[in-house]
Amino acid sequence: MTARILVVDDIPANVKLLEARLLAEYFDVMTAADGYTALAICERNQVDLILLDIMMPGIDGFEVCERLKASQKTAHIPVVMVTALDQPTDRVRGLKAGADDFLTKPVNDLQLISRVKSLLRLKTLSDELRIRADTAHTMGIDDLTRAGEGRADETAQVLLVDGRANSQERIIKALKPVADVLALSDPQAALFEAAESAFDLVIVNANFDDYDPLRLCSQLRSLERTRFLPILIITEQGADEMVVRALDLGVNDYIIRPVDPNELVARSLTQIRRKRYNDRLRASVKQTIELAVTDPLTGLYNRRYLDNHLNVLFNRSMARGRPLSVLITDIDRFKQVNDTYGHDGGDEVLREFSNRVRSTIRGADLACRYGGEEFVVVMPDTSPEIAAAVAERLRAAIENAPFMLKHSGEALNVTASFGIASRIASVLTPDQLMKQADLALYEAKNTGRNRVVAAAA
Repeated sequence: MTARILVVDDIPANVKLLEARLLAEYFDVMTAADGYTALAICERNQVDLILLDIMMPGIDGFEVCERLKASQKTAHIPVVMVTALDQPTDRVRGLKAGADDFLTKPVNDLQLISRVKSLLRLKTLSDELRIRADTAHTMGIDDLTRAGEGRADETAQVLLVDGRANSQERIIKALKPVADVLALSDPQAALFEAAESAFDLVIVNANFDDYDPLRLCSQLRSLERTRFLPILIITEQGADEMVVRALDLGVNDYIIRPVDPNELVARSLTQIRRKRYNDRLRASVKQTIELAVTDPLTGLYNRRYLDNHLNVLFNRSMARGRPLSVLITDIDRFKQVNDTYGHDGGDEVLREFSNRVRSTIRGADLACRYGGEEFVVVMPDTSPEIAAAVAERLRAAIENAPFMLKHSGEALNVTASFGIASRIASVLTPDQLMKQADLALYEAKNTGRNRVVAAAA
């Protein structure tokens, strides 16, 4: 793992020590002796993680962290505060300022490197998702990063896995102002619950007499449903080996007993915010993909998706020796609808037409808006006879019920023409299949409209 790390400390000896440890792990290291210099470096350079001292001239580490997290350009950079201060209030203040972790000098080498690697793994994921969301914005698809943000104000859902009732009560009481907590004593039951329900955070208290809590952490990271679910582990003082192994497994954070309630709340909120941010990014990526292959007016797949997926279905049909049919339909005299009722009326007709297509075809069929008032339905494993029956059923569904225009209250009688074609020995490509269906549609238009015509075998 390679990354650029900024070390900020006004004592040269501390800088040299951290720099040597990080260089030994092949990280690219930059340094700053005060907060203003650190902020300037972050503005001008790509920084993947910051190790930040608190007691510095000018502005202290708390203010530096707050400024970094307040800037859209630098808010995503993980910040680890490294300081001689060891009071719970200082740790809580650092976490509230937006710090991702808080290490006390002298820093344990294994904990330092494991923490850095853990945070960098998370940043790699966040960076990839942010880039995809930025790309969607560049393409003109605005506000995708708002997808899923409605959860930001919801009460967090936390799963607590704790073998002792008294500690369960203390943790539930501490988190009550910020989260609903489900406490379980059975780790396997907790694993099932985490996979089946929507949690924002799992807290694993390593206080079991006959169970290794790291096994549960490993299982949570192995399951697809819980792979990105934040995990916070609570350990005994001096359990450095467990902490290092936990971080290597992908555990996001840890707390040392005795648990300070304020620190527990601050660390929990940090993980919850991070999860919801990443959930928003994932939702934006999913929405970007959907928009790339979906017609925004009708909700049907678009021509781009059809061109790609028809190739797959055609090749599968050839390989398996199974039939494949294509239906192309065109709304009759649609230009008159636009000319008479405007594009708003035309859009209403297109949406309702799409709804009738969607409700008439079968689950295995692929419906697409091909362009304008033209639609395509691809029917796998469908003979010419069945394809004709599907087309006739859809033709009747269009003709038999008028289309209601909500903006004017008028009812329109709409019809459509249909051309169908099926893959036969002489049809060697998807383009040939589409061409035959298009020719059949042309014949349907020229012989009176509102009819189904099948391509000649």
